[in-house]
Amino acid sequence: MTEAPDCRELALGILMEVTRQEEYSHIAIRNVLEKYQYLGKQERAFLTRLTEGTLEWMIHLDYIINQFSGVKINKMKPVIRNLLRMSVYQLKFMDSVPASAVCNEAVKLAGRKGFKNLKGFVNGVLRNIARNLPQISYPNQTDTSSYLSVMYSMPEWIVEDWLTVYGAETTERVLRAFLEKEPLSIRPNLEKISPEELQSRLEQQGIKASKALWPDYALRIEHYNYLGAIPEFRMGLFQVQDVSSMLAVEAAAPKEGDVCIDVCAAPGGKSLHLAEKLHGTGRVEARDLTEYKADLIRKNGERSGVKNLWIRQWDACICHEESLGAADVVLADLPCSGLGVLGKKTDLKYRMTREQQEELALLQRQILGVVQAYVKPGGTLIYSTCTINPQENEENADWFLKHFPFEAVPLKDCLPKEVINEEALKGRIQLLPGIHGCDGFFIAKFRRNIES
Repeated sequence: MTEAPDCRELALGILMEVTRQEEYSHIAIRNVLEKYQYLGKQERAFLTRLTEGTLEWMIHLDYIINQFSGVKINKMKPVIRNLLRMSVYQLKFMDSVPASAVCNEAVKLAGRKGFKNLKGFVNGVLRNIARNLPQISYPNQTDTSSYLSVMYSMPEWIVEDWLTVYGAETTERVLRAFLEKEPLSIRPNLEKISPEELQSRLEQQGIKASKALWPDYALRIEHYNYLGAIPEFRMGLFQVQDVSSMLAVEAAAPKEGDVCIDVCAAPGGKSLHLAEKLHGTGRVEARDLTEYKADLIRKNGERSGVKNLWIRQWDACICHEESLGAADVVLADLPCSGLGVLGKKTDLKYRMTREQQEELALLQRQILGVVQAYVKPGGTLIYSTCTINPQENEENADWFLKHFPFEAVPLKDCLPKEVINEEALKGRIQLLPGIHGCDGFFIAKFRRNIES
């Protein structure tokens, strides 16, 4: 792999952006891949795996480094800290990379980054770890939260919360699922192409495409190089969207001619899904807070070619009087802690705190209190999040029913039978990674009382 040294330097730059400048990992990686489009498929795969893997396993890697370094990880220079992390990731998880190459390239990179005086330190720590990897001591399994935190690289406070809610077995299944690489879920634009035809066209390009478990139109793809290089993507024949997100629109069940408002819509996947389900009729108004987010929706809408989509930059916390009682469907997929999508956005787990979760739960209530007024009598409100925190999900759903003239609507007639459980019969469902084969996602369906 002739480009490997350059890829390591690019990876180190991404890690610095994420850990020091607080850039989101998926954005930092995307920006680098777009800038260096000349990189071959193998180099792109190496760069992506190294950066995503290092971030994903950071707690685990820090635990290992601290056993072999006299200078603890939190006392190191940021560049050296991240250089050691990405190097130990290669030693531990990338068997195809020789340990000697990992150590040598790390020492060279330390020198190129201006730390010639620390080349010996980097070399000594890494070679010591390389020799002793099989003998590393991990927390005892009797200390469940500490053991799961280190072994699955999850902040211990999150593990503790999930153990309380879901128990040890389910928590470990969820944690394991976040670390398993899943194919990318896509939704064919059924107005333009059938799932079967899209699958065939992708396979002709060497892209592995298969049917998702549900919904029946969803596909999963892998072994592709760059999404933007796929002609069918550029032509708007499919949209990247997790199956859990597709189910939120299935739960909304819009009818032709409906007026739909998606109040926190970026990047627009669910708005486009709603628009396509209306078959060119009705109206979907996609809103979000900033010009940047509105532009994301606009670009996806233009690529998909939908004609019944309107985009508005609007703060969901502020009542839009023209919308009062105007919507047949309001989709409120609200800002949340994002702890259901850690398999895709690995760095979120390091940014979130219990205090932030509480603030987000209150923000969700504030938004729900505003946007519920847009729903016509008899109309539908979908409340969803991409987290698995009950405070942001079930507790807010209960609060909503106590304070507004809505009733819960059972989900048995609009969701696949494979996911229907007792809670779904009450109008809500918590989807869990490792259990349902998708992102962690919460959906609640409410109908406004006719007399209200």
